[in-house]
Amino acid sequence: MPSLFKQGDIMIGGIFPVFNKEITGTSMFDTKPPGVKCAGFDLRPFRWTQVMIFAIEEINKDPALLPNISLGYRILNSCASPTNTLRAALTLASRPEEIELTSPCPPAISALIAESGSSQSLAVAGALGPFQVPIVSYFSTCACLSDRTKYPTFFRTIPSDYFQAKALAALVKRFGWQWIGAIQSDNDYGRNGILAFTEEVKKLGVCIAFVGTVLRTYTTDQILDVVEMIKQSTVKTILAFVPEGDFYPLMKEIVKHNITGIQWIASEAWITAARPSTPEIYQAFGGALGFVVKKMAIPNLKPFLTGISPYTDPSAAFVRDFWEIMVGCTPRLPGEYIGTEATNEICTGNETLLNSQDVFFNVTQLRVSYNVYKAVYAIAHALHQLVFCQSVGEKAVRPCLNISEIHPKEVTDHLQRVNFRNQFGDDVFFDVNGDPPASYDIINWQLIDGQVQHVTLGHFASAANGDYKLSIQEEEIVWRTGKMVPTSVCSNVCPVGTRKAQIKGKPTCCFDCIPCADGTIANSTADCTPCQQEYWSNERKDECIPKTVEFLTYHEPMGIAITIVSLLGALLSLATMMVFICYRDTPVIKASNSELSCFLLLSLFLCFLCPLTFIGRPTVWTCMLRHTAFGVTFALCISCVLGKTIVVVTAFKATFPGNRISGKFGPAQQRIIVCSCTLIQIVICVLWLKLNPPFPDKVFRYSNQKIVLECNTGSEAAFYAVLGYIGILALICLVLAFLARKLPDNFNEAKFITFSMLIFCAVWITFIPAYVSSPGKFTVAVEIFAILSSALGLLISIFAPKCYIILLKPEKNTKKHVMGKT
Repeated sequence: MPSLFKQGDIMIGGIFPVFNKEITGTSMFDTKPPGVKCAGFDLRPFRWTQVMIFAIEEINKDPALLPNISLGYRILNSCASPTNTLRAALTLASRPEEIELTSPCPPAISALIAESGSSQSLAVAGALGPFQVPIVSYFSTCACLSDRTKYPTFFRTIPSDYFQAKALAALVKRFGWQWIGAIQSDNDYGRNGILAFTEEVKKLGVCIAFVGTVLRTYTTDQILDVVEMIKQSTVKTILAFVPEGDFYPLMKEIVKHNITGIQWIASEAWITAARPSTPEIYQAFGGALGFVVKKMAIPNLKPFLTGISPYTDPSAAFVRDFWEIMVGCTPRLPGEYIGTEATNEICTGNETLLNSQDVFFNVTQLRVSYNVYKAVYAIAHALHQLVFCQSVGEKAVRPCLNISEIHPKEVTDHLQRVNFRNQFGDDVFFDVNGDPPASYDIINWQLIDGQVQHVTLGHFASAANGDYKLSIQEEEIVWRTGKMVPTSVCSNVCPVGTRKAQIKGKPTCCFDCIPCADGTIANSTADCTPCQQEYWSNERKDECIPKTVEFLTYHEPMGIAITIVSLLGALLSLATMMVFICYRDTPVIKASNSELSCFLLLSLFLCFLCPLTFIGRPTVWTCMLRHTAFGVTFALCISCVLGKTIVVVTAFKATFPGNRISGKFGPAQQRIIVCSCTLIQIVICVLWLKLNPPFPDKVFRYSNQKIVLECNTGSEAAFYAVLGYIGILALICLVLAFLARKLPDNFNEAKFITFSMLIFCAVWITFIPAYVSSPGKFTVAVEIFAILSSALGLLISIFAPKCYIILLKPEKNTKKHVMGKT
């Protein structure tokens, strides 16, 4: 591998991407490894190599730093390829090819300065780290390299992308960009940089519209895919986290397709690069904003650079390529034959670089070159502390360590403790992760006097605890560009009463504004907020208003109708009772058991009054009364009917010879049946009220805009136990009456009881599904309807025939007719 080489007491290795493209060629008949050829000579990395040589020569001349010890170097080309970088690193760790076998074995490298790309640095740090070889990078910013467990010997003189991601996120927040695109290089630098940036901006609600991937070795079709991605997107701001060499092919295509009106945000890798900073590129990338590391001017560097010549050291690598680009001719060295295939004219040997105005010789704004300079001095200070056991500047003493005893691990240990101020007043030290403090300038591209220049518009500084400070001169940007910084949003802010509706397949920043659903509002936020349970949204969906309260009242038509029917039923019961009292000595009344009939009419009177407790705003007392009163009164009612049924059955059974049942079932036994059956229901109701009584409740499930006030039954089991007990009594009555329906008698009550029980059972069987499915106050209405209809059924079926005979057919109110005798 061609190299820049100089022997010294202590050797420092260097790896730089002097050529930025790797071309591999293989032969099926070749048993050797594939040949590697590099193309695309890059002036920028070549200057980095010269800065490293300049710094080493400056240190060798310094009597205070490493006195009487010479530093040597060996610099190789990485070809901007991780595999070739690893090959170069292994080459540096072995015996240099430039040394003859008869020469004394030169010292191995004590430290390595590498590399510009993060992927390349990862390869070197992973390979040489286990051997404790210290590696100092000047341009690798991937935050992944800060992992000291994986890369314990890696250091760098440029801040980690962890801080740059925070800086870029702060810049995006400052200008209110919420919808941005991203371009990444297909390597560790680009992928990790965009990942760190994405994590930061997501905390701010910023969306990444797309992530395009580029690389210098990509085909034209792959580059055009990214161009098409940009053209189809609506973003006005794009971040390019890409090295210069990877981004330049895309830049040319963007200019070619005349894509303008985009605010570009640059990473430190390309914002100050020479090739993109041209008037041609400016038409599409003018006004680009980016973060750059601290700049510095290195005295005496320019004479050193202008003194580079292929005639000074004909064996020096890369110098011939540099000369051909700078001078424009091919140098011919003594004894060298140049074939006719040479593209450039042959140099005369009188050419010089002293008067060149190329940007290569502008040493007033050095950034990455200054990082190389600091890396060399950091290694030199670590070696000085190791060899002399004291810092530079202290009283000179004799070496405390023989140079031959230097081990790379000791250099690494001293690098971790390096902390000095160089001749420019710049503090050089590494934190616990091997990173320097983070400090960036904000650079803006401007076209001044026909040349693209970098104007400093702000500053960003970040501390290790995560705090940062961003200062930027926004007025300066407007003044120089003549335009406002563009806004970049996918969708505008939704008006009040609407919410964001995510567009399928697009990021969260792209949304439609649709009206809030009923019951939710949106005033100052982009989301619909549900109203509290007792409130509902207005028509504009920007305010919650109280829901209407609903319960069965006396003032509405349904309440009025129920009240009238209840009172009429109660009056009919009282009227019937008066008839029975007045005609209590007639055969019809005597035959129907006047005492039980009066009890039954009294219970029906109470049943007709029960619905009145169901009307009005529910309270604790009305809720407990309505269900228990209904259960007890109907139990009393059906108990009386049961007593009458048993009387009828026993009366006719007594007609058989020797049967004494009727004699044993007198008034006392009838009262016992009625009281005991009613008492059971009373016990059930008392237990219900004691354990889990009914209570007033607000029900929201029936309507979104209404609150239904109703009585919660408390215990569902107790409620259905009350209904079930009444049903059992009714079923017994129905069975007994049905069995006695054909007994011989003109006035057989069993027929009427059977019919009344059929009506009663039909009503309450129908009630159950209607009760469960009725909404709101109609649940109460269904229960009231069941009470009234069953009570009317009993009143009419049992007492109407008797009243008809008593009042309208008195001729039939005789003992003979009642007994069925003509």
